[in-house]
Amino acid sequence: MKDASEPSNIVSLSQRLDPSSERGGALLNTVRDIAGKRLQILINGMFEHVDDALFDLAEKAENNAAQMHYFDGMREVRKRRPMVERSFLAQISRELTDFASSYRNNAGATNGVSLPAGSVELSLVADNELEESLAITSMIGKNETRLTRDLFAVNQRLSVIYGGIKIDDGTNPVGPAALSQAFRQAMRELSAEMRVKLIIYKLFDRYVLASLDELYTEINAELVRAGVLPQLRHEIQRAGGAQRPAPAAGAAAGAEAVEQSEGSFLADDEAGASSELIQTLRTLFSARRTTPVTAGQRLPAGAVQLPSANELLGALSVLQSQAAINQQMPANAGNAMELAGEVQQLKEHLLAQIGSLRGEKPSQVSTIDEDTIDLVGMLFEFILEDRNLPTEMQVLLARLQIPYLKAAILDRKLFAHRQHPARRLLDSLADAAKGWSAESDRDHRLHDKIKSIVDRLLQDFDDDMTIFERLCAELQEFQDISRRRAELAEQRVAESTRGREKLEQARRRAAREILSRIEGHNLPPLIHGILSRAWANYLVLTILRQGEESSEFRDALRFANDFIDSTKPARTLDERRALRQMLPGIERALRRGLANVAFQESDIDRLLAQLHTYYRHQLGEAVPEAEVQAVEESTTLPIPESIQPIAESEAELARSEPEPEPVMDTPETRLVAELKPGTWLEFVTAPETIERAKLSWISPMSGRYLFVNRRGLKVADYSPHELAQALATGTARVLESTALFDRALDAIVGRLSQPATSQAPTEE
Repeated sequence: MKDASEPSNIVSLSQRLDPSSERGGALLNTVRDIAGKRLQILINGMFEHVDDALFDLAEKAENNAAQMHYFDGMREVRKRRPMVERSFLAQISRELTDFASSYRNNAGATNGVSLPAGSVELSLVADNELEESLAITSMIGKNETRLTRDLFAVNQRLSVIYGGIKIDDGTNPVGPAALSQAFRQAMRELSAEMRVKLIIYKLFDRYVLASLDELYTEINAELVRAGVLPQLRHEIQRAGGAQRPAPAAGAAAGAEAVEQSEGSFLADDEAGASSELIQTLRTLFSARRTTPVTAGQRLPAGAVQLPSANELLGALSVLQSQAAINQQMPANAGNAMELAGEVQQLKEHLLAQIGSLRGEKPSQVSTIDEDTIDLVGMLFEFILEDRNLPTEMQVLLARLQIPYLKAAILDRKLFAHRQHPARRLLDSLADAAKGWSAESDRDHRLHDKIKSIVDRLLQDFDDDMTIFERLCAELQEFQDISRRRAELAEQRVAESTRGREKLEQARRRAAREILSRIEGHNLPPLIHGILSRAWANYLVLTILRQGEESSEFRDALRFANDFIDSTKPARTLDERRALRQMLPGIERALRRGLANVAFQESDIDRLLAQLHTYYRHQLGEAVPEAEVQAVEESTTLPIPESIQPIAESEAELARSEPEPEPVMDTPETRLVAELKPGTWLEFVTAPETIERAKLSWISPMSGRYLFVNRRGLKVADYSPHELAQALATGTARVLESTALFDRALDAIVGRLSQPATSQAPTEE
C-alpha cells in the first residue's frame, strides 16, 4: 500500500501530460497497442466475410455483366487484401503518434481552425465519390450516436494524454470518423468498381465500427487503471454544447435559453446526406423569429422560467398517454380534420400541460424547442395533406406526432440523418401505406400491422430510442413476407397475360397466312374447312412452340400451298402423275398435323377417307357420283370442339387487329413513356371507388401496361394511349416514389420560403 505522503498518480482533466514525456509516451503506446491489436482482429474478421457477400450478390445479379463485376471484385480483394489491411492499420498508428504535432501545425496554418478527420469538404465531386462520401458519413453519424457514452470518455482521457488538446468525436484518432476515413484511404489500394466498394464499406460498418464499443471499453479501462480521470462521469449534453453547472434560480431560464439558442434541432447535419436542405431550414427558422433569445439577454424579473427538456418530455408523456387512450377511434375523413386541428394546437396543449404540472403556465419555450415543435408539427401537417397516403393511413400515421416530437427532443439528429431509425420507420410506414386500399387488404393484415406499430409507439415509447430500430426491423420482416407472397401472384398474372398476348398474336399471324393463300380460290368446302380451321390451329401451335422463324413453321406453310395446288384439275397425264406424287406427302403431313391439334385417330381416318374419294375423282378414277357429291357438298367435318375457326375472311381479320394508337406529344404521353415497373398509381374505378395499383409489367408485344395491387392480383391493363387519357382526365394519378421525410422537408422549405403574410400561422 502506498504511503499517504507519496504523490498521487491520478491525473485530472485540469492536468496536462506531454505525449513526448516518459509517462505520456507510455500511455500513448498502450492506447496504440490496444487499438492495433483490436483493429487487426476486427479488420481480419471483416475481410473473411467479403468473399461470401460478393458471391451471394453475384448469384443474384440481374445479368452476366453485373455478375462478372462481383467476381472481378472478389479476385481483386483477394489479391489486394494484405495491402489494404497494412495501409489501414499503419494509418491509425500514425494518427495516434503524430496527432498532437499535426493538430498544432494545422491550427497554426489555419488561424486556429482545423478540419476534423471525419468532416466532408463540400465540393463538386464525381457521382462515385459522392456516393462513397455519403456511405462514409452515414456510418460515421450512426456510430457516433450509438457510442456517445464510451466515446465521450475516450475523448476526455486522450485529451489529457495529448497535452490538453480538445478532442471531440470528429478529431479522435480512434473515433468512427478517423477510422472510416483511414479505411477509405486504404481502399484506394483496390481498383474495384464502386458497387463492390460500397458492399465492403457496409461490411466495415457491420464488423468493425459495430464492435468499437469493445475497443473503447478496453482503452477506458486501461487509462482508468493508469489513473487518467478515474472519476470521470458522462453527462448528456444539450445540443448547445457541454453540460454546465446549474445557474442561480434567477438566471436559470435565460442561461438555458442562451445555451439552447446556440444549438439546433438540426445538430450535426454534416453527417447527413442533405446538408444544403438542412442549412436552408435552419436559416428559414432563424429568419422567422421576431424576438429571439440571444446571448447575454435575461428574461424580465418575475417572468416564468422556460421549460427544460425534462419538463417538455414529462408533459409530452402525459399527452401521449391521453392519445393512447383515444387511439381506438375509427379512421375517417372527419378524424383527419380533427387531427389536423390537434397537430396545429400541440404547442398550446404542451404549454398548458407543463403549467398543470408545475403550477404556472409558461408563455413560451426556448428557441430550439420551439423550432423542433414547429418542425414536427409541419411534418405531420404534411402527412395529413399528403395525397400519396390514403385517408385512413393519414389518420393512423398522424397519431405519431407526440412520439416523434419526443424523439426529436431526445435526439436532435433525427432530421439531419436519413438513416436515423425513427426517420426510416416513418418512411417505411408511409411506403407500406402507399399501396393500401380496402379492396387489396380485405384480411386487414397491412392495416392491423401499421396500427399495431402506431399503438406500440404510443403505449411503450418513453425515452428508449431503440424501439424505432426494433419496430423498423419488424415492419421490414412483415413487408418481406408480404412481398414474396405477392410476387408469386404477380408472376402468375404476368405469365397469364403474356400467354394470352402470344396466343392472340399467333392466331392473327396464322389467319393472315391462311387467308392470303385461299383468297381467290374456289376451294371445295372440305379443303377450305381443313385449312381455315384445323390447319390454321396447327399453325398457331407451331408458332407458339417453335416460333415463326422455325423450319416447322415453314413446312406447315409449304403444306398449305401444296394442299391448295392439289385442288387444281388434273386433265393431262403429267398433271395426274404430279398429283399422285404429292398425295403421300399431303397425307403424312396432314396426319401428323391433325394429331398435334387434338384429333383422334378415328377422326383422322374418316377425314382422310373423304380426301381419298375427292382425289380419286380428281385423277379421273371411277367413283360413285353420290360419294363425289357428298364430299363436294360436305360442310360438317369431324373437327374437335377445341379447334376454333381462326378467321373466315379478311374483313373479320381486320376487325380483330388492334387499331394503331394516335401519335401524340403531351405531358401525359411523355409521363407514360417514363413509367417504370414498380411505380404506384391511384385509379378512380367508380365514383366512390379508388384503387391503388403498381405497374407490374409492360408488354413487349402489345405495349400494354399491366397493373396489380399489393397482393399481386390484376387491377387493370391499359394501352399507353388509354393510360395517358386516364392521367389527363384525372381518373389516374402517379404516386410519388420519393421518401415521405424528404418530400415533407422540401414542402416545409417551400412553405417557410413564402412571404410571411401568405403562411399559415405556426403558433397560437
